[in-house]
Amino acid sequence: MVAGRRQILSDPPLLVRVDELLDDTNRDRLTAQIAESIDMYAGTLETDRRALFEQFDFVDMARKVVGVGSVGTRCWILLMLGRDDQDPLLLQIKEADTSVLAEHVGASQYRNQGQRVVAGQRLMQAASDIMLGWTHVKQSIDGAERDFYVRQLLDWKGIAVAENMDTRAMQWFGELCGATLARAHARSGDRIAIAFYLGNSDRFDQALARFAEVYADQNERDHQALLDAAKSGRVQAAATTA
Repeated sequence: MVAGRRQILSDPPLLVRVDELLDDTNRDRLTAQIAESIDMYAGTLETDRRALFEQFDFVDMARKVVGVGSVGTRCWILLMLGRDDQDPLLLQIKEADTSVLAEHVGASQYRNQGQRVVAGQRLMQAASDIMLGWTHVKQSIDGAERDFYVRQLLDWKGIAVAENMDTRAMQWFGELCGATLARAHARSGDRIAIAFYLGNSDRFDQALARFAEVYADQNERDHQALLDAAKSGRVQAAATTA
């Protein structure tokens, strides 16, 4: 709470308020663009979810550094407030670029790359974020048009700790992960063609197991190379706190 108003606290370099990134003119311009894009985003929500979202007002925004696969793309977080200061909604607006597969399999049926991402998530996931949607910024600060997808800034991910599992638990966990992945492929692809390709033998299973072992070994080598580079000073490493 700053001067009687809720705002996002900066945590540089991972999280920086827009006030600290841009001068007043560019800040106001960007804020207006984001506000306009949020109106467009609301139109991509289902009617009941749009009715809920429209009870919130845009209050503040900041830039957020995102995961390894998204580094270099734009990502903003928005603070929305509902009935009062105790009713916040945090949204994440992530830039969506053309899929790396498009060059090989053809362009997506969706002109908006944010919609492409949302459609894919809704296909693969049993239950997606109720605030999942997409939008478009007609002219960014650099003059370019960009697509984005929007979701709640909330970490829904969970993972079991493999080190604590016995053999039976590990087998059960593997089966659960496999079933989840298979369901996503069946929902988003040609399930008949996939089943025909896999066949009734365990050849594909064995191939996956061999690949997993080789990939795990490569991960260990890559991580050791990074540690060696940090130790020798070729790369700079910063300590992180949980």
